[in-house]
Amino acid sequence: MKFELAAIAIAIDDEVLEKRSETTKRRWGVHPTWRKREAEGEFALLYKELIDDESKFYGYFRMSKECFTFLLEKVKPDLTKKITRFQKPISPIERLAVCIRFLATGDSFKTISYSFRLGHSTVTEIVHSTCRSIVKRFKKDVIPEPTEEMWRKIAEDFEKLRGFPNCIGALDGKHFVIEAPANSGSIYFNYKHTFSIVLLALVDACYKFIAVDVGAYGRNSDGGIFAQCNLGKRLENGTLHVPIGKNLPGSSTFAPYVIVGDEAFPLKTYLMRPYPGHQATGDANKTNFNHRLSLARRLVENAFGILTQRFRIFQRRMKLAPENVDCIILSTCVLHNFLCEQKDYTGLINHSAQNAQPHLLNPLSVQPGRPANDAFAVRETFKEYLASTAGRNFIGQQYQE
Repeated sequence: MKFELAAIAIAIDDEVLEKRSETTKRRWGVHPTWRKREAEGEFALLYKELIDDESKFYGYFRMSKECFTFLLEKVKPDLTKKITRFQKPISPIERLAVCIRFLATGDSFKTISYSFRLGHSTVTEIVHSTCRSIVKRFKKDVIPEPTEEMWRKIAEDFEKLRGFPNCIGALDGKHFVIEAPANSGSIYFNYKHTFSIVLLALVDACYKFIAVDVGAYGRNSDGGIFAQCNLGKRLENGTLHVPIGKNLPGSSTFAPYVIVGDEAFPLKTYLMRPYPGHQATGDANKTNFNHRLSLARRLVENAFGILTQRFRIFQRRMKLAPENVDCIILSTCVLHNFLCEQKDYTGLINHSAQNAQPHLLNPLSVQPGRPANDAFAVRETFKEYLASTAGRNFIGQQYQE
């Protein structure tokens, strides 16, 4: 009797599984809703109207029509797919529109899928492949390895535009919030109690990225990431073609070229950080140095602000694999530089931040370890110069200009 009941139960289970597999079989090659894409999809209905209105086009794609067209011409070879007898491929212009709209809005793949009438997996593939193409076609042109001439030009811009002499960049890290990857433990968990991937960036006086390092775990400090990344290693061993330095403006005082950062970074001969708060209190010269350094350093924060305003995907938690997040971050950095070169950042720059008073940094973020005496000497040189008559005249000229 027991064996008969067991046989009946097995037969019922097999029948249920068979019916379930029949109901889950794919019934269409392309869902009927998606077949209306060319007539009723968002791209088909809206794009032809946007191209006649520059302001609406910019509001939709977060870039001008000219920049979008130039971008399309560069990535078109990678986005062109073969026509088959089974179906017509998605055009390069629509693939680019899907990717840029995803980056500009931060909408989910599912939302983009319904609005453009494309499958969820198709949207996912389009976004990732287009981001890879953008990096492939533009990175070497818009984020090249700096030469000595480029470093000198960056320093000249900092002197003219930002009032900090011999400065070749502002350095900082930016956390991009992600959904915790499976089985990742706490390596992505940061001090803000979220899971994140870090972008470490060096920025020039015009908000452009000079160098970027993408993909560090959220648990790492900015100073630790800098020490381990290629930028930090090459600055340390002197292989990044940085000139040795020059006299500070209006004086005979020689100083090396330096980058500026906050207290999360170590003090080096090539990297200036502010004096600790307890040292600067009651010392006018140190307070003045901290103020000037803070104004120059805020450029990198402004650049991050422009990046997140233009690409609103970074204003939400990204539910993507870490390697895909890395590619998206890098592609947006490339697009950021490309659009800055085209002067396509109207309304995105918060100029008020440049004149804000420096804020007190969290003492928990201070990079441990004692700098070498040479690094202290370089910082003292800049402090004394900025407090001198030549330094005050130099700063006054910047305000007059």
